[in-house]
Amino acid sequence: MKFLVIGLGSMGKRRVRNLQALGIETIAGFDLREDRRKEANDKYGIEVFSNYKEALESYQPNAFVISTSPEYHMHYAWDAVEKDIHCFIEASVVEAEKIKELDAISKKKGVIMCPSCSMGYYPGPKKVKELIDSGVIGKVLNINYQTGQYLPDWHPWESIEEFYVSKRDTGGCREIVPFELTWINKILGNAEPLACVYSKQTDMPVDIDDIYHCLLRYTNDALLNMTVEVISRPKATRNMRIIGSKGEIVFCTDESVVRYIAVNDEDWTKYDISGGTVETQYINPEEPYIEEMSDFVSAVKERNQALYPNNLIEDYKILQTLYALEDIASNRVAQ
Repeated sequence: MKFLVIGLGSMGKRRVRNLQALGIETIAGFDLREDRRKEANDKYGIEVFSNYKEALESYQPNAFVISTSPEYHMHYAWDAVEKDIHCFIEASVVEAEKIKELDAISKKKGVIMCPSCSMGYYPGPKKVKELIDSGVIGKVLNINYQTGQYLPDWHPWESIEEFYVSKRDTGGCREIVPFELTWINKILGNAEPLACVYSKQTDMPVDIDDIYHCLLRYTNDALLNMTVEVISRPKATRNMRIIGSKGEIVFCTDESVVRYIAVNDEDWTKYDISGGTVETQYINPEEPYIEEMSDFVSAVKERNQALYPNNLIEDYKILQTLYALEDIASNRVAQ
């Protein structure tokens, strides 16, 4: 199989490493920027292309890994489905209706479409899911969750004005809300938006909202109070406390721990979630992304969408939740 990584920015280069870690040697890359092509070629020894049409005709890939900014995801994914090319797609936040249409067509043609669900592969969310599914804290009643990192620290080597997270439609906060809901919804089910406030709290030189406060109710009546922001500095923030009918779970990256305590326990049971291989200029380890890419490769090889834990229609539903939260916030301001 031949894989073409479309977009050779930080995520595109990570996906090249992921595929190489899986022992795949038939990898090429496409990017319009010469500096990114040169870096990918120098570091990873892959063939690179500056022209998309040439990449298709010369390399003839069987699968795409679409790692461009979100506004271009559907452009390449739609071209892929027309050419019977399987796709992995990074987290999207725009063009929900095109995502829904693409889902129907790809199913009809048997083309594998795997939208990213990276957080579900992280050790913290995996342990949280395991504990909730095991019933150690009983019924989930309430969750308080805050996650964020100062936006200029995402890509310190470039100006945020040159990064897609500085645009309103694809802003850092707006992108991360569905990114987080993807893994939380897989634990708790469907979410009903109840309340939302978003705002710009800093003087960053970009026209985006840098904090979202969201309140949602799940089908089991659990409440999620989630804050997504891009203002935490000097360190990133990820803290979750889950209150259940029989105990509590805490997920805290400051302490690199997931811990729980049940009503009859004398003390917390703790799980260390540190470790992993962190590349230079990255803050998160490679292993979750390798595991995610492994599931994509398996789904493609077996032509079995079920081997990958996410799909386009689930992405579409989560984007509807984002849009509903934003409507609630907008209506509050209008009143």
